[in-house]
Amino acid sequence: MTTLIQNKDVRLIAAGLAVSRATATLPASATGNIFVVSGGRILVRGLIGEVTTAVQNQACTLAIGTAPTVGTGSTSALGTATSIIAAPIGTHATANPGGATVVDLSTQAGALISVGALFVVPVGNITITTSATNTGSVKWDLLYVPLDNGAQVTAA
Repeated sequence: MTTLIQNKDVRLIAAGLAVSRATATLPASATGNIFVVSGGRILVRGLIGEVTTAVQNQACTLAIGTAPTVGTGSTSALGTATSIIAAPIGTHATANPGGATVVDLSTQAGALISVGALFVVPVGNITITTSATNTGSVKWDLLYVPLDNGAQVTAA
């Protein structure tokens, strides 16, 4: 049977453009950029991180935010600090504007993503911040729709 529409095309139509960031170690008690927004504002349809190397068993939290680089905007929380102590491979984390970062330690259940939780990100960076220096790696995926002509996202 011939496939007329490819999976990536269905995703584009239904959810927007996809950008993936290869797995990388967690920032050491610091803020790190995971995506760079340029050329204008974007509407985020989904943001999800997946643990690819288990996080060590030591106190540590993860927060997701934005750091605008144009205008007078200030940093904003897309998900306040949530514990990631001993997060196993397959753990998912996602943004939750107005609340805590959602971390799903039940790797069988998948990430808890609310399609209704759309949010706008200005030109600048989408960031993660950790509270400790922990081993562990996370890969990130972003689904977005450009709001301004010329808006685009690249992995940091």
